[in-house]
Amino acid sequence: MIRSVLGGAAVAALLAGGAHCEVVDLQSNGFTMDQKIEIQATPDKVYAALIDPAHWWSSGHTFSGDAKNMTFDARPGGCWCETLPNGGGVLHMTVVYVAPGKVVRMRGALGPFQPTGMDGAITVTVDPAKGGSTMLEWSYSLGGYIWGGFGALPGQADGVLNQQVRRLKSFVETGSADPK
Repeated sequence: MIRSVLGGAAVAALLAGGAHCEVVDLQSNGFTMDQKIEIQATPDKVYAALIDPAHWWSSGHTFSGDAKNMTFDARPGGCWCETLPNGGGVLHMTVVYVAPGKVVRMRGALGPFQPTGMDGAITVTVDPAKGGSTMLEWSYSLGGYIWGGFGALPGQADGVLNQQVRRLKSFVETGSADPK
C-alpha cells in the first residue's frame, strides 16, 4: 500500500515539470533526500509561509483530505499537526529546533511512513540569496525498519517532498500553491 500511495504521487509531481529529486544517500538502514530551491522573496516571507502549511501543502497528501486542517507550532516541542473529524488528529512531526527566520528541524515520520518502524529528521534552512531572493534547503533523513525493504520508496518519497517544496515556492511567489 505504501508503494502505491507514494508511487502515484511521485509520478504526478514529475509530470508537473521542473522536479529536481535527489536522494543523496541510500543505505540498507535508511536514506536522505535533499531539496534545494531559490524563491523570489525575502527570507522572512519564505519562513512565514513555511510555518503555515495550510496554505501550500497539497491536500492530496493529508489524512483529512484538506490541507486547511494542518497547523505548525514553530517552537521546540511544537507540533506539525492535522485535525481530523470527531476530535481526531495526526502528529506529523515534532519540532526540535527553531532559529526563527533561519532554521526549523523536526522529528518523525511523514504520512505512509508512520505505521512503519521508521523515524526521521527534517531540517529546513532559509538563507538570503542574491537579489533579495531566498535559498530554501529541505533535507529529510529516514531510517529504521520497513517490511519488504525500501525498494523504490526513497525516489518516490523524494518526488512527493519535491512537489511540496515547489508548492511552497509557488505560494510565496504568486499567492497560489499550484505551480504554473
